[in-house]
Amino acid sequence: MSEIAPESGADIVVRSVAMADLPTLLALYRHLNAEDPILELGLAESRLTEVLAHPGMTILAAFDGDEAVSSVTLVVIPNLTRGGAPYALIENVVTHADHRRRGLAGTVIRRAFASAWERNCYKVMLLTGSKNPATLRFYANCGFKQDKTGFHIRRPA
Repeated sequence: MSEIAPESGADIVVRSVAMADLPTLLALYRHLNAEDPILELGLAESRLTEVLAHPGMTILAAFDGDEAVSSVTLVVIPNLTRGGAPYALIENVVTHADHRRRGLAGTVIRRAFASAWERNCYKVMLLTGSKNPATLRFYANCGFKQDKTGFHIRRPA
């Protein structure tokens, strides 16, 4: 399913990514974590193959022509509580620096919500490491509530 995103004068289409989108997706991810090492192409292809084959996992992106300009990763997780209703997690929210403040990330996030609700998820979660008030306000404006305590742990070096 794809939809047109509102951006002044541009034909932006939101859809799930495919293997052919890998180069533009990798370029977009440089705007998320510029300090990350650049993935070797074979490893990147292998990882995207896994993502595309993983049940309940998708990367939704806004495309300006063939260029991915905003994206989120959505994971729907099966569950044995809440009457068996799954829940979802959003990760890797990013918009290309040249396309920010145009509503694209909000559009992609809303499409992720719609996909989660279509799959009967009872909630969608997102964690951010950002302390930037504008970023936190953006997520609140998308509908997220900041009323839980999040924890994470990273693998030791």
